[in-house]
Amino acid sequence: MHLNNTLNIILNCVDSMNNNRKDGKQKQSNYGRGSGTKIKIEDIISLKEKIVNMLPNSSLKEISDVVLEESKLLTNSENCYVAYLDPENKDSVGISFSHMTGGCQMYADMEEARFKIRKDSTYGGLLGYSLDTGESFYIHNPALHPAAHGLPEGHVPVLQFLSVPVKYDGNILGQIVLGNPKNDYTSEDVDLADAVADIYAIALKELLY
Repeated sequence: MHLNNTLNIILNCVDSMNNNRKDGKQKQSNYGRGSGTKIKIEDIISLKEKIVNMLPNSSLKEISDVVLEESKLLTNSENCYVAYLDPENKDSVGISFSHMTGGCQMYADMEEARFKIRKDSTYGGLLGYSLDTGESFYIHNPALHPAAHGLPEGHVPVLQFLSVPVKYDGNILGQIVLGNPKNDYTSEDVDLADAVADIYAIALKELLY
């Protein structure tokens, strides 16, 4: 079955689940997307001011580190991965990331974790899904996602997963990925990550594009 058709089925199930209530509480769905609401809470406003003020004198790495920490804080996530798309070849380049494998220190020493774009112009896998589709989403059991193909040996388990593309004027410039939250991810977490991604897009546009 085509990937998009499979996801439509999943999302239809999510909508059905979200319409049902038990003991006055909305049931948590396994897969979901953001509400589309633009978040304007004080934390987001302050982050935007901070990033804009950093732009003249800070490196992309320094800004990306701030984006990583704020994304984790806002969504109560243990892990985060922040990447940009190389403007020359469109490789996905992780610049700030939690160390979840034995190889992460090597990537940190190299100052990047580069994932080359494939010949068919896709990135593939669950990590590349937001880049391939432009969708922001969360999933409570990542292994059930049609794009998932397992974790490398020695990788820290990912019990829940959230990913948003970083867009500027509709063009994808990067990605923010989160995992292992203290509480189940919801659409609000996707909205928060999208809000951070909008801010990060300003930095990527200014510093790279």
